[in-house]
Amino acid sequence: MKQVLTILAISLFFGLNAQEIVSGLQYNEAVRLKAEQDVSESSALKAGVQSAKIALPFFDDFSRYSLYPDQSLWIGKSVFVNKDFPYYPPNNGAATFDAIDATGKIYSNANWIPFMADELKSRPIRTDSVFDPVIREIGPEDSLYLSFYYQPQGVGDDPESWDTLILEFSRMGDTVFSHIDSVLVSAQLYLESPDDTIRPLDTIWSPGGEECDTNMYMINFRILGWDDWLWVPCDSVFGPDTLWDKVWQAEGMQLEDFRAKYGSDFDQVMIPLYREPADSVYFFDGFQFRFRNYASISDDIIPSWRSNTDHWNIDWVYLDINRNAGDTNYRALTFSQRAPSFLKDYQVIPYRQYRAGSVTDLLKPRFEMYIANLDDQEHNTNYEYRVQQVNGDFYYDYYGGSCNLPPFDLFGFQNCNSSCGTAHACPPVNSAFNYDFSRDTTSYIITHYISDSSEADILVDSITYRQGFYNYYAYDDGTPEFGYGIEPAGARMAYQFELSIADTLQGVQMYFNRTQNSSNEIFFNLVVWQDNNGRPGVELYRSPSIKPQWKEGLYEFYPYMLEEPILLNGTFYVGWQQQSGGNLNIGLDANHDNGQRIFFTEQTEWLNSNVKGSLLIRPIVGNNLVLGDDEVHHISQEKLSVFPNPATDILRIDRNNYSFSPYAEVYLYNIYGIPVLHQALNSDQIDIRFLPQGMYIVKVNDRGRVMTAKLLISR
Repeated sequence: MKQVLTILAISLFFGLNAQEIVSGLQYNEAVRLKAEQDVSESSALKAGVQSAKIALPFFDDFSRYSLYPDQSLWIGKSVFVNKDFPYYPPNNGAATFDAIDATGKIYSNANWIPFMADELKSRPIRTDSVFDPVIREIGPEDSLYLSFYYQPQGVGDDPESWDTLILEFSRMGDTVFSHIDSVLVSAQLYLESPDDTIRPLDTIWSPGGEECDTNMYMINFRILGWDDWLWVPCDSVFGPDTLWDKVWQAEGMQLEDFRAKYGSDFDQVMIPLYREPADSVYFFDGFQFRFRNYASISDDIIPSWRSNTDHWNIDWVYLDINRNAGDTNYRALTFSQRAPSFLKDYQVIPYRQYRAGSVTDLLKPRFEMYIANLDDQEHNTNYEYRVQQVNGDFYYDYYGGSCNLPPFDLFGFQNCNSSCGTAHACPPVNSAFNYDFSRDTTSYIITHYISDSSEADILVDSITYRQGFYNYYAYDDGTPEFGYGIEPAGARMAYQFELSIADTLQGVQMYFNRTQNSSNEIFFNLVVWQDNNGRPGVELYRSPSIKPQWKEGLYEFYPYMLEEPILLNGTFYVGWQQQSGGNLNIGLDANHDNGQRIFFTEQTEWLNSNVKGSLLIRPIVGNNLVLGDDEVHHISQEKLSVFPNPATDILRIDRNNYSFSPYAEVYLYNIYGIPVLHQALNSDQIDIRFLPQGMYIVKVNDRGRVMTAKLLISR
């Protein structure tokens, strides 16, 4: 991939027409925000987590957690647990290795020369004994194997041959200093009364006793009072040095070449912990294994290309005794990939447009499920899905009957070639969604189930999708895997949408990727075009000069509202013309391909995009408030009472007629739907002196219960 980008860079300077740019992400926003929210742990707590040991068997399929690995099994948070980057994994979810660290940023030592990047390290494991059904020692004769599935690239960037993935086993070395043990004690232990304090630079001795064999001291650097707690060092801990042996390695390659070589999207690896007498060193109390990847990034000639690269995906990690090289099957039924939208082209459409449109044009007649039987035996399975309206009465379910599902390692995912396979792998959209004219928006929870209940241990798996009908169109799923841009200055990009009936365009939501040093903060004009035989035609709107902007929160789109709404009908296009060279780096969803609806040009002829994916661009139509899955807004819902109205400096919420929980939040939106105030509803009075005169919408959200009121600020 990096060589392709370099060639493209040359064409940008010497080519005559507009060029498209696809680049990796420079931040993982989900990880970045999670890292900022996490409370930092003390070194003693971290040491405690690392020293805790777990018993066999060890297993993780990465379906129960997201963002970070399960900390009861793994140490560290640098790999990304997700459902976005793996391509047809054995089950829904995988651990992704890349060039982004545990804080969601490109590694500080990232270079075009391969560097050690992510690490997925197990907690210490008892490979010396088993405890169920009886406690006994184990050894090489117990045939202890580690297995896992792996995949290069996925839907991300392909690692080059030198960007390797490695597996290492730990063994014990010489005895060395390990860490300082600590004990958590109350400050009252050192104080004579509640009014007393521990001052900075005071010397504090550990209490001794059963929890602290050695009396050690620390220098205090802050004021501590009667109710405070503090960690006090109390002993030096020594232990065997940990040595690491590389036992497996994979060279990077494109997924297409990997698939041709192994005949599948993921390949399963079996590693015995004993192959020769020297391997007996892996049977001890505290064995660990770790995966690590080498990555290399593009040089920084063009800053927006200094981005995430070299993806690997790991899934279904399993370590246990009584296994062999042919033990590659598991008693499990699984779904792969995300649950699908029932809409034919979109992930989200406005509810009004759905009600006015044709069901055959808007809904899929059938959709595809990816169901796997990881066992070595055929299973007679049952498939069904259920549709339930959120905060509504609409409900229906579909039952696909029973069907024989053959093993995954022989036949792959269930397909539509057989009559019963069609009912499971390609089921119909069995009903249109309801038409509720009392609502601005609505959404539905669609849950899919696969099961085999014919035996004592029931096998079952499920996945869920939220089908939204809000007040915007979305081809994307809301998560970018790449960034998209065009060059040079003056180039234009247009994105095609289609209305069922005439409606007003209020604005456009956009999600621009954050970049290092804000390299994509370049000016552009938001532009709207009408259709001209499947290509952008007459320009209907052009905004003043604007730059990428961001909202706080996970993948929050920023709404660029039009000064005046535009009445549109049929096919229309939204996009931009940039005023200077550089990559605007709009989010690109690689899991849903709508490249045929993306157009670009520098001169007069519009060209269809060569990029596969969906841009994170969403036109807002109808209601000028940005409504989404966090708020199913009812026109007929109970009204909120606010006073005085008009207001000048202070706004009061009527709490006499409402019962609000401690979790209630209040929002104020201006007439363009942009939030201007957000705070907890912990007071009857809200200071609005900083807001200019005008009309506002007040919204209270109390754990999904939404109440709104109009407010006029006049002075």
